[in-house]
Amino acid sequence: MGAMLSEGGPWDKQQLTSPEDRARIAADRSNVKRGGGIILGAIQSPMEPMMPPHALDRYRLLGRSGLRVSPLALGTMTFGEAWGWGADAGEAQRIFDLYVDRGGNMIDTAVNYTGGESERLLGSFIKDKRDRLVIGTKFTMARDPANINSGGNHRYNLVRSVEASLNQLDTDRIDLLYLHAWDFTTSPDEVMRALDDLIRAGKVLYLGICNTPAWRIAQLQTIADLHGWSPLVALQIEYSLVERTVEHELIPMARELGLGVLPWSPLGGGILTGKYRASDLSDENGADVAPTRKGVIASSGHLNASALTIADSVKAVADELGATPSQVAIAWTLLNPAVTGPIIGARTIEQAEDNLAALDIVLTDEQRERLDAASAVDPIFPHRFVSRPMVRQLMFGTNALAGVD
Repeated sequence: MGAMLSEGGPWDKQQLTSPEDRARIAADRSNVKRGGGIILGAIQSPMEPMMPPHALDRYRLLGRSGLRVSPLALGTMTFGEAWGWGADAGEAQRIFDLYVDRGGNMIDTAVNYTGGESERLLGSFIKDKRDRLVIGTKFTMARDPANINSGGNHRYNLVRSVEASLNQLDTDRIDLLYLHAWDFTTSPDEVMRALDDLIRAGKVLYLGICNTPAWRIAQLQTIADLHGWSPLVALQIEYSLVERTVEHELIPMARELGLGVLPWSPLGGGILTGKYRASDLSDENGADVAPTRKGVIASSGHLNASALTIADSVKAVADELGATPSQVAIAWTLLNPAVTGPIIGARTIEQAEDNLAALDIVLTDEQRERLDAASAVDPIFPHRFVSRPMVRQLMFGTNALAGVD
C-alpha cells in the first residue's frame, strides 16, 4: 500500500491481468514519461477488489513538487450566497464532506470569492481535518473596489491578501498560494521575491499562478530558479472543450517548466452540460459579477453558437456511454498528460456527485477523436509555419527523423 508507480516496480508483476487494467497501467506509465506526474495509490493484490480507472484517492504529484493531490480538485467559488447563485452553508458543507470522505484532498478558493464567504465557510469545515487537506487560495483581485492598493500583484496587496485569507480560513498557513491574474504593472522581480519571502516566513508552502501569458510565467520561473527562490509548481488556466487555445503555449510551457495544470471551468461555465440552447445565446459583458449563472457564462464569451455545437458532440458521446455530458467533458480534460486534475465546482450535492463520477468514465479512442475534431482550434504562428511540408523539408531534408511527426 502507498507504493509509487514506477518502471520495474510492483506494477510489473502483472497482478492486475485484465486487458482493461493492463491498458490503464500502460497509460499511467506513459503519463509519467510524458511529464504528466507520477500517480500514487494503493497497489492491489489479486485478492483485492479492483479499483475503477480513477479515484479521488489515487493521488498525483503536483508539478515539480512532492505534494500529493487528488485527480479532481474541489472548487469553492460556489460556496456562499453573496453573489446571488451559490450554495448556502448547509449545502456547501455537504458538498465538502462528500469530496473529502471519498479521499479528495485538494480544495481551491480565493480571498475574494463570494466576498470572503467562501474562505470563511471553508475555514469552519476544515478544522478537524486540516492536516489531511491541501488548501489553495489566490491573491490579486481587489478586496475593496474603492481602494486602489487592495488589488494587484504588488507586495503590499500580496501581504495584506495573505493576512486576510489566513484570518478568513482560520488557519496558520496557506498550502498553495496562486497569483490569480497578471496585472501588467508589477515588476516580476517584486512578485517572485515577495512570494519567496512568504514561503520563508512559513505562511505559504507552495506557489502557483493563474491567467497569465506563457512568456511571463516562463520569465517568473526563470527568475526564481536563478535566484534560488521558490518556484511555481501549479498552473490554473481555463481549459475545456470550448477553450483549447491554451494548448498553443500555456500547456506546453507548463510541461517543460514543471507546473501541474489544474483546469478551471472544465464544463465551459456550464455550456458543456447541455442545458443551454440557441435561444440562450448572449453577448452580455458587464463589469460586475452577474447575478445569475447564465450571466456569468455569457460574460466569459462562451455562450455562442460554436460552443453549443461542441456541446452537442459531448452529449452524443455521453449518450453512447450512458453518462452525463458533464462527466464526459471532465473526463476529456483528464486525458491530457499535462493535467494534474481539473477543478470542479458544484452548487448542489447532486451536481457534485455527478462531477465526481467523471473519474469512472473511459472514452474510446474514436470518441476522443470525435471530441477533438469537434473542438479543434487553428494553429498559430510559429507552429502553423514550421509544420508546413516545405518548411519541414528545409529543416530535416528528405530524411525521416525518429520522434518527429
